[in-house]
Amino acid sequence: MKISVIVPVLNEGNTICALLDGLCGQTRRPDEIVITDGGSTDNTAELVEAYDSNGVKIRLFRELAALPGRGRNVGTANAENDWIAFIDAGIRPDPRWLEYLESAALADPELEVVYGSWEPVTDTFFKECAAISYVPPPNSRHGKSMRPHSIASCLIQRRVWRMVGGFPEHLRSAEDLLFMNEVERAGVRIGHAELATVRWDLKDAIYPTFLRFITYSRNNMRAGLWKHWQRAIFRRYLFLAAAAILAIASGWRWLAVPMLFWTALLFLRAIVAIRRNLDVYPAKIGKNILRLFLLVLILAVLDAAAMIGAMIWLFKDKFSSDAALTGAKNGA
Repeated sequence: MKISVIVPVLNEGNTICALLDGLCGQTRRPDEIVITDGGSTDNTAELVEAYDSNGVKIRLFRELAALPGRGRNVGTANAENDWIAFIDAGIRPDPRWLEYLESAALADPELEVVYGSWEPVTDTFFKECAAISYVPPPNSRHGKSMRPHSIASCLIQRRVWRMVGGFPEHLRSAEDLLFMNEVERAGVRIGHAELATVRWDLKDAIYPTFLRFITYSRNNMRAGLWKHWQRAIFRRYLFLAAAAILAIASGWRWLAVPMLFWTALLFLRAIVAIRRNLDVYPAKIGKNILRLFLLVLILAVLDAAAMIGAMIWLFKDKFSSDAALTGAKNGA
C-alpha cells in the first residue's frame, strides 16, 4: 500500500515542525507528505521547504488564498498515491497512527475509508474543562470505544474523494463535516482503527476559545448545519428573552427570575457535562466543584460565540448574498 498524507496549512509556523516530526517519525512512514499552504503570511512555507525529513518525500503547493477544503482538494488531486491519509496542522499523531490505519485497511480489502481516533490535549486545568464542555466523549461504535469521526485521523481511497466531489472550498470550518456526511451517504465501506490516535491541542484561555467558536458558528450556519448546534441555543435564549420581557413588564425587580433561571440552567448543563465525562476525566469532589464553576463560564462564552457567529452570518453572508442576488436579477 502506498499512502500520501495530505495537510492543509495557514500560518502554522509555531506548529508545522512538530507535525512533520510526528509524521516523519511514524513506525510506518508516509510514502509522501503533500502540504498545501493557503497563503501564509508567516514563515510556514519556508519551514516546510527547509525541513530535514530524513528521506520522507515532502511536496509543497502554494495557493494565494485557500481555505481548508481547497487545501485538501489541491493536495489530494496532486498526490502520487491512491490511498490518502488526512491530518491537520496543530495536531500530533501518535507514533503508530499510520501503521494502525494501514493495518485496518489491509485486514479488510473491501474497506474504502478507515477512521482513526483523536484525543484533546488536556495538559492544563482550563483545557481539561474545555474538553469536558465541548468535546464529545467516546461512545461505543461497532464494539469499539471511539469519539465521533474526524477528518484529521482518516485513511481514504482517492476514488471516494472523487466520488463525493471533494471538499467544499468556501468554508473556514465545517467543510470536513459536509465531506464526511457525503461519504456516509455514498454507501462506501467504512472501517475503524481505534488505536490510530492523533492529539488535538485546545485553546488555553477564554478569549481565544471565544474567537474560535465565533468562526465555527458562522461557518456552521454557512454549511447549513445549524440544526445540529445553534437551533437548541436559539430556542433556549428566545425563551429566556421572552421571560425577561415579561419580567420587565411586571417590574424590573422580576428580571432577577429569568437571570436566576439562566444561571441554574448553566449549572445544570455543567453538571451533566461533568457526569458524562467521569470515565474520561475522573476526579474527586473538590476538583469537580472547581470544574463546575469554570464550566459555567465556558458554556456561557460558547453560547455567546454561537449567537454572535450566527449574527455575523446573517448580516455578512445571508443578507449580502440575498442583496447581490436581487441586484443581479434587477440588472438582468
